[in-house]
Amino acid sequence: MPLTSDQKKKIIAEYQTVKGDTGSPEVQIALLSTRVGRLTDHLKMHSHDVHSRRGLLSMIAKRRRLLNFLEKVDRPRSSEIAKKIGLK
Repeated sequence: MPLTSDQKKKIIAEYQTVKGDTGSPEVQIALLSTRVGRLTDHLKMHSHDVHSRRGLLSMIAKRRRLLNFLEKVDRPRSSEIAKKIGLK
């Protein structure tokens, strides 16, 4: 279920703001969105998996907090990443 290192590198390369950036809110939001999508697909097949559902809700909340932070700091960056990922 976790992302492979190649998948992570690809996502990081796509969303990084500068070379070597792995911790910016954009990268973190993109990684969380990918994990949320995969876990959502898993839960469609395994609807009684309560532990994974709890993890999914935790990831969604963390992504929301990161988006709120980014919106406070830099609104254009926030709306850009939301459009890129497919939120809002």
